[in-house]
Amino acid sequence: MLTDRYDLAISTHSEAARDTYIVGCDCILSAAPGGAEALMRAVTADPRFALAYAALAREHFLFGNVVEARRAATEARARSAGASAREQSHVHALCLPIEGKPVDAFAATQAHLDQYPRDAMVAAPATGPFGLIGFSGRPGREAEQLAFLAGLKPQLAEDWWFQMAYGFALGETGQFAPAQTQIERSLTTNPRNAHGVHAKTHLLYETGEDAVALDYLESWLADYAREGLLHCHLSWHLALLSLSLGKLDAAWRIYQQQVHPGGAWGPALNIATDAVAFLWRAELAGEKRRGNLWREIHAYALEAFPKVGIAFVDVHKVLACITAGDVDGLARIHQELAERVAAGRYPVGGVVPTLARGLEAYAKGQWSMAIDLLAGARPETVRIGGSRAQRDLIDSTLLAAYLKDGRIVAAQAMLADRNDRQPSNPVAGLA
Repeated sequence: MLTDRYDLAISTHSEAARDTYIVGCDCILSAAPGGAEALMRAVTADPRFALAYAALAREHFLFGNVVEARRAATEARARSAGASAREQSHVHALCLPIEGKPVDAFAATQAHLDQYPRDAMVAAPATGPFGLIGFSGRPGREAEQLAFLAGLKPQLAEDWWFQMAYGFALGETGQFAPAQTQIERSLTTNPRNAHGVHAKTHLLYETGEDAVALDYLESWLADYAREGLLHCHLSWHLALLSLSLGKLDAAWRIYQQQVHPGGAWGPALNIATDAVAFLWRAELAGEKRRGNLWREIHAYALEAFPKVGIAFVDVHKVLACITAGDVDGLARIHQELAERVAAGRYPVGGVVPTLARGLEAYAKGQWSMAIDLLAGARPETVRIGGSRAQRDLIDSTLLAAYLKDGRIVAAQAMLADRNDRQPSNPVAGLA
């Protein structure tokens, strides 16, 4: 029987299907373009190949193509009936999040990996800032993710995907030296691994190496196709690094060409959050409000995500409504959040409503209220998902509120308290 790259048996007798399946999986694991095309070749070579359909479903889902993802998931389930127990379990775990069952998906992932710990394709959806653990709403999710990956280390320590994921998790928990070792090992084996580049960019950001990060990322992105899953998000990092270093013309050019709707090519989740985050952080850094850009991203975000439900997105929708002057939209978000929290259907609890009120208070110049709300919610902000770099939007807003309220000592104490990290904070007056 044929095997995949992890020496796991697969139920296809077609070498062409096996080879293109491996290519497609590696594209998914590295955020390289071409995954869907490779997987379509795999199912063409063997229309009964359930794993290829499951991987195709995962690829579509990552790009936010939910209809196509669910169609491929249905095909995967139908074709898995005659496959091995391992493959049936694999298909089940990959399909559940696509079917809107993230809690069940994580339970199925853990059960599967207990038996097949080398199955990286099943492990991958649980990892990263937007994964099953990252978006779980649990307060200790960063430590949980590190423990989850540490449990796979005996089986996957030499794999470039694992080294990237483990290194990212180490960096998010402040263990920068071992994180660097893991990430560099991953990139040595697969230098075109966009997830590895992303992890390295985060590590450089966390350690205050903005100039190094800018040079590195600018060079690497030159050969990364716009169709790549992470092109938009890596461009956001590039724009923020340029902003931090005072390269304002470059920052705005990158934003408009590669992050803003119409310029960016990527998942709606990234565009809706990254564009909002850049515009807000640019204002915190002292840039004037660009109302036309805010109105465009406001329209995009509310069309792409008309209802609340993804906490990380909801925070950014609040900002889009605030800056676009959409009072009715903001009221709807508050009402939907209150209903979900009251019904126990919002995993992060009340942290997003509190953040929303704090951001509104800041926008109205109510500095003391903004400080009370944002500082109170800050310990729970990890629950909304996203990386530490992304959640620095809240930290930077709180720092700006301290400065505007004349609480210089409080701002200095907040910075001193972050002794495990040294990110730049492009906030006007902070220097």
